[in-house]
Amino acid sequence: MCQDACCGGGPYTSNMQPLIGQPVADFEVDIYHQEKFRTAHLADFKGKWVIFFFYPADFTFICPTELEEMAAHYEQFQKLNAEVLSVSTDTKFTHKAWHDHSPAIKKITFPMVADPTGDLARSFGVYIEEGEDRGLALRGSFLVDPDGILQAYEVHANNVGRSASELLRKLEAAVFVREHGGEVCPANWKPGSKTLKPGIDLVGKI
Repeated sequence: MCQDACCGGGPYTSNMQPLIGQPVADFEVDIYHQEKFRTAHLADFKGKWVIFFFYPADFTFICPTELEEMAAHYEQFQKLNAEVLSVSTDTKFTHKAWHDHSPAIKKITFPMVADPTGDLARSFGVYIEEGEDRGLALRGSFLVDPDGILQAYEVHANNVGRSASELLRKLEAAVFVREHGGEVCPANWKPGSKTLKPGIDLVGKI
C-alpha cells in the first residue's frame, strides 16, 4: 500500500506506451467482483468496449475519489456496451478489504483487477520501475474497442485526478465513429453535436 508519496513525485517507467490502432495482448488476471474472486481474460470481453482504469494503490487518497466517480458513471458506460476494469498492483485480497471498509469503494460494482506482479501495468506502459513509488502504477486510462484494438489513452502524474465524465465523452465519440464510417468528431464533441465528413471540399473551410 502506498503512502502520501504515491500521490506525487517523478516516477520512472521503462515501458513503452502501447500503440493506437494495435491489438492489446490477451492476459490472465485475478479480479474481485460482486463479492467473489475469479480469473479473467481480455477474451472474456470480446465484443465489448473495455476501459482499463489504472491507479496507484488501494487505501490511498485521490484513488477513491476517482473510483467513486467511475462507479457513479458505470451504468452509462454499460449502456454503451462497455466494461470498466479498475487495475492496481494490489492483491485481490486487498481489493476485498478496501471494498469492505471504504464507503466510497463499496459503491463499485465493476471488476477490480489485481496485478501484484505488475505484468499488466507493464504491458500498458504505466508500471513505475524506480523511485519511492516503484511497484505502483501511474494513473492511466485505456480505451479498447470490441475487436481488442486500442483506440485512446491518457496517462496522468499520480497527483492529478481524472474525470470520469471526460472518459465517458471519449467513449461516446469512439462508439459514434465506429458506427458511422466516414464521419469524425471535432473538439469537445458530444452526442447530438455536429460531426465532420473529411473531404477535399472541407479543406480550408474550418
